[in-house]
Amino acid sequence: MASFAGDAKKAEAAKPYPLQTCLVSGEKLGEMGKPFIYTHEGREVRFCCKNCLKDFKKDPAKYLKKLDEAEKAAKK
Repeated sequence: MASFAGDAKKAEAAKPYPLQTCLVSGEKLGEMGKPFIYTHEGREVRFCCKNCLKDFKKDPAKYLKKLDEAEKAAKK
C-alpha cells in the first residue's frame, strides 16, 4: 500500500498540461472522446487517444520539447 500512496502523490503533483491539443497528433482534445491522460516524469501529458501514447513513448524528448515551448509561450 505504501508504494500506491506514493504513486498517487506523484500524480497529484504533476505539472498541468498547457495545451488544448494532443501532443502527438495535434488534434483538439475532446473531439475523439475523452482525452487520455498520462504522467511522464512528473508532467501531465494529454493525448486524443491511447494510441498516441505509443508514439510518444518512441521519442518522448521530441514531444516534451513541444510541451516546453508551449509552457514558455504561456508564461509570456
